[in-house]
Amino acid sequence: MTAIQNRRERLRAEADAEIRQAARRLLLAEGPTAVTLSAIAREMGMTAPGLYRYYGSLGAVLDALRADLYGELTHHLEEARDVLSPEDALARLMAVSRAFRLWSVSHPAEFGLTFGAPPPGLSLRSSLGKGASALEAAGGRFGAVFESLFAQLWREHGFPIRPDNDIRPALRSQLHEYACALGGTLPLGAIEVFLSCWITLYGTVAMEVFGHLGFALTDAEAMFESQLEMLAGRLQLRVPGE
Repeated sequence: MTAIQNRRERLRAEADAEIRQAARRLLLAEGPTAVTLSAIAREMGMTAPGLYRYYGSLGAVLDALRADLYGELTHHLEEARDVLSPEDALARLMAVSRAFRLWSVSHPAEFGLTFGAPPPGLSLRSSLGKGASALEAAGGRFGAVFESLFAQLWREHGFPIRPDNDIRPALRSQLHEYACALGGTLPLGAIEVFLSCWITLYGTVAMEVFGHLGFALTDAEAMFESQLEMLAGRLQLRVPGE
């Protein structure tokens, strides 16, 4: 009985993975609006109702795919980080930032699904069904790569931050909630700087991926490197190699 159960679990896991792979193929070939349950079923040679044995909705399928993409991206970030000394947090932060950009510009459709606007009729918030917890965990692992390096920089070097009372009350309360979620080891001003740096990093990459820098730039990488230098300067550090 155990052997039969293990075989069923293995076959189910293989079919589950194939569903996500089919969704990704459709995303790459035809764009996000082409990713539907019926299209995925056709890709797999099965009926759309058959998919409900694995996922209760298209949103749940996309949640699972986004979790896969977070995992793939996080793997690239960790590889870029781990070739450098654990004692050099700034060099590691610059490396994962560059790895984030390289993966993003090389995978624009995947970036759009993971970080951009959702397909029509769907929300960026994860579904309540299958895949939601996996997506939350995968997103947490991705964020932890940046968060841990930033916390290390704060512990080892410090950088200018605002006192709590100088932060707008509406923002201060939100920063406090986020700081608690991170374990409460960083002051609110450091959390504010971290989020500001992430907004700059993400915004620069997103504008390049979505083609919104072409009005001014022919070499978006040069602008990205300039932004890294500015972020390091805000932390009162210098980009390695300067």
